[in-house]
Amino acid sequence: MMRTRPPLQGSFGAVASTHWLASSSGMSVLERGGNAADAAATAGFVLHVVEPHLNGPGGDLPAIVRVPGREPRVLAGQGPTPDAATIERMRAEGIEHIPGTGLLAAVVPGAVPAWLTLLRDHGTWTPGDVLAYAIELAERGHRVLPRVARTIAGRAEFFREHWRASAELWADPAPEPWDVIRNPVLAGTYRRLADAGSGLSRAAACDAAITAWSEGFVAEAIDRHSRHAAMDSSGAAHAGLLTGDDLAAWRPSWEPTTSMPWRGTTVHKAGAWSQGPAMLEALGIVEPLLPERADAFTADLVHVAAEAMKLALADRDAWFGDGADLDRLLDPAYLAERRALIGDRASLELRPGALRDEPRLAAVRVAEEAPRTPRSGTGEPTRGDTCHIDVADKDGMVVSATPSGGWLQSSPTIAELGFCLGTRAQMLWLEEGLPTSLAPRIRPRTTLSPTMLVDDDGAVAALGTPGGDQQDQWQFAMLLGMRVLGLDPQAAIDAPSWHLTHLVSSFEPRVWEPGGLHVESRLGEAVIDDLRSRGHVVTDAGPWSLGRLSFASHEPGGPGEGGTIRAASNARDEQGYAALR
Repeated sequence: MMRTRPPLQGSFGAVASTHWLASSSGMSVLERGGNAADAAATAGFVLHVVEPHLNGPGGDLPAIVRVPGREPRVLAGQGPTPDAATIERMRAEGIEHIPGTGLLAAVVPGAVPAWLTLLRDHGTWTPGDVLAYAIELAERGHRVLPRVARTIAGRAEFFREHWRASAELWADPAPEPWDVIRNPVLAGTYRRLADAGSGLSRAAACDAAITAWSEGFVAEAIDRHSRHAAMDSSGAAHAGLLTGDDLAAWRPSWEPTTSMPWRGTTVHKAGAWSQGPAMLEALGIVEPLLPERADAFTADLVHVAAEAMKLALADRDAWFGDGADLDRLLDPAYLAERRALIGDRASLELRPGALRDEPRLAAVRVAEEAPRTPRSGTGEPTRGDTCHIDVADKDGMVVSATPSGGWLQSSPTIAELGFCLGTRAQMLWLEEGLPTSLAPRIRPRTTLSPTMLVDDDGAVAALGTPGGDQQDQWQFAMLLGMRVLGLDPQAAIDAPSWHLTHLVSSFEPRVWEPGGLHVESRLGEAVIDDLRSRGHVVTDAGPWSLGRLSFASHEPGGPGEGGTIRAASNARDEQGYAALR
């Protein structure tokens, strides 16, 4: 199997992310004596600046953190819906689905408090030290990615007509690829957060910065901003529901992971408020159908993997949600029930299982029955969206984090702060009785899904990818590459990938495509033809298009007996890099 990059090995530390400036900033922190928590938080704040079309301070953050000698834990930085967010209130606004853009879909922004919580509980640096990298890039400027420039160009006219503060920040004038762009207002916001803890101990400074965000000047500005109506993807102008009181009432939390042993490792994911357990279910369903070893992704292997993932994602859409009971999901008897549904032909049905009682899906349309592009833009790109960071340090602390939300195209810029709110509530339904029905103070069932592996020999690995509904699917393919094909992490990232569109889309428009299977052409013509002959509705996505995976790990022993560090990154889109020593 070819590799685009060498498999990196070292003994000091590694940072892998979706942008080289985040990776290099995080590695700089490790080189200057910081640990994995310090480096991850630094990289996270940098991504707010350099990938503003994919995440921002107004967005969300789930992370999995392993401190040496302890079990991995989930840092839940997914903010909840506002206190005023009810189905009745949304219906009164005259909408059928929560819009993918604008102010109605805003939830409590969790990313900044979560990064500061990670820093407080497991870091060694102060907020000012960590924020300095993002402040410099926002204030002095950085070279804008072509994808960012294209995103801004595509929204510039809408910004000028409807979101003036966004136009002033991003579109007047719209940048060309590789222009230097700046965001001095965001730099000022971050500087005020750092100054909030000036003169205090490190932990107290983190708490002071969190308070300044959740109860101070940031919450006050968000409260004022949310009261003004803004155009959204329903084609109408609506004020938001989010208030300063909503921010003050919430803080990030630490939670146990959901996990499952699989082929010499234990795979750790976030809980039922994420889509993460679906990947565990898919692994459990498909395992007895897999060969012990294979040389390539054959049609047989891709078929059974795709069918297993269809079943797992149908359960996601029927059963997952904040507080949902998934106790039976990974039970061997339930997995056997699901496995028995896999046949020689591709299923064209949505088939959730009877996890507790009879399943119920939201009313959803087939893709060709629904408009492909809402009038004012969708809530999230379907491929390559979001960001990801993996960090491992020499002492064995490992962090896997998937920040997202608050994209520059999702909501009007808050002129006082230099960023916009997220739209994660679009993943909830205005239909009663579902695990994902809109209600006050609940976390939307997010697609954000970092992964951690704890091998039986003590190695710990972080991995993940952007990609909305595809995140766990692309990670699933990577794990199959590592544990079935026997590939190293870099070769597994570079291996041809695939994903289903046979699922209920988590983003506007909320549709499904029966039998839809997107594949990279490098699977080979014979494999693709075979998959079509089995009834899969195959889309050839080109040779290098699916996934933006990264990886970092710590293995005990090795060089100097301090351990071996490994890292890998994705060459697709030409911006993800790993830094390692």
